[in-house]
Amino acid sequence: MTTSPGPTVVDFPRRTPREPLPLSQYAEHRKQNGLVQTHLPNGRPIWLVTRHEDVRAVLTHPRISANPDNEGFPNVGETMGVPKQEQIPGWFVGLDSPEHDRFRKVLIPEFTVRRVRELRPAIERTVDERIDAMLAGGNTADLVNDFALPVPSLVISSLLGVPSADRDFFESRTRTLVAIRTSTDEERAEATRQLLRYINRLIVVKKKWRGEDLISRLLSTGQLSDEELSGVLLLLLIAGHETTANNIGLGVVTLLSHREWIGNDRLVEELLRLHSVADMVALRVAVDDVEIAGQTIRKGEGIVPLLASANHDTEAFGCPHAFNPERTERRHVAFGYGVHQCLGQNLVRVEMEIAYRKLFERIPTLRLAVPEDQLAYKYDGILFGLHELPVRW
Repeated sequence: MTTSPGPTVVDFPRRTPREPLPLSQYAEHRKQNGLVQTHLPNGRPIWLVTRHEDVRAVLTHPRISANPDNEGFPNVGETMGVPKQEQIPGWFVGLDSPEHDRFRKVLIPEFTVRRVRELRPAIERTVDERIDAMLAGGNTADLVNDFALPVPSLVISSLLGVPSADRDFFESRTRTLVAIRTSTDEERAEATRQLLRYINRLIVVKKKWRGEDLISRLLSTGQLSDEELSGVLLLLLIAGHETTANNIGLGVVTLLSHREWIGNDRLVEELLRLHSVADMVALRVAVDDVEIAGQTIRKGEGIVPLLASANHDTEAFGCPHAFNPERTERRHVAFGYGVHQCLGQNLVRVEMEIAYRKLFERIPTLRLAVPEDQLAYKYDGILFGLHELPVRW
């Protein structure tokens, strides 16, 4: 009698200097039969899902859950994973259907293609104002702190009805929340408390004086409690700020090396696929025994679908490491897949498109101020991106 070999066990994925996403070992993981297994920093074993087909299967499987209340859910630290509803009510990405659907139904009208189209003039003004400020400051800038971070921060603040004067507050707190190595669990927990306190006060104000903003419209539906609305707004604030900023910064670096694609209608989708900034955010756990890629995942075992690996799978994308906006394969999972697919993806696309178009139209001589291999990438964060992007013109 023979026994089948156990799964391949690999090191937990960690980014290191001079190795941007996707990590080089992902290609080796995709070659393995079934799935590969690794261990969280706390020693708990989890499954890594690396192939495009398998990632989509995990993200749509009815017996695989996004709810951190389930035993075995793969949080990597007290404040680094998906919060439970008892911690932050309304953090709906950590809910399964039908609970998840209740929140999404209320929010979908706020992020339709039509609604985002209505926001275009305001987004264009915001982008122009940030470029004006950079130009007024001379011929150099840090494109992350002077442009990529402020643009989505101002857009989401305007959408929520938050005074623009509070932008620095939100930026500093969200940076603390997503830094793995440079902030502690205690610091991230305190940043969360401060954001929630501010949001709760804002809800009180909006209940008395309604406006033409998202908070006022959500209050008018009567579908969410104040506590749920507070959690929803915190989620939208974080998701709408940091991910978009990282995409803008990384995209500019790519376009500076591929200027022939500037203005191409498909470049945003290709940049989303290429950089896949939210590689490890779609944490899951099996709530029953399931089979993925011929591998049995037992009830209570954690799963991490690696979105960057899926978006660089050679079975799904030809020459995936090449930047090619004209590629015919357009099934990337940069926004996730299935019912939990990113709610604000239409807004992100428009912000990226406007940011690139106006930046290169108004500053055609834009170039890096340091060699590309000296750029400071975010090796310590939940989301991939750049700490700084020194440019000149």
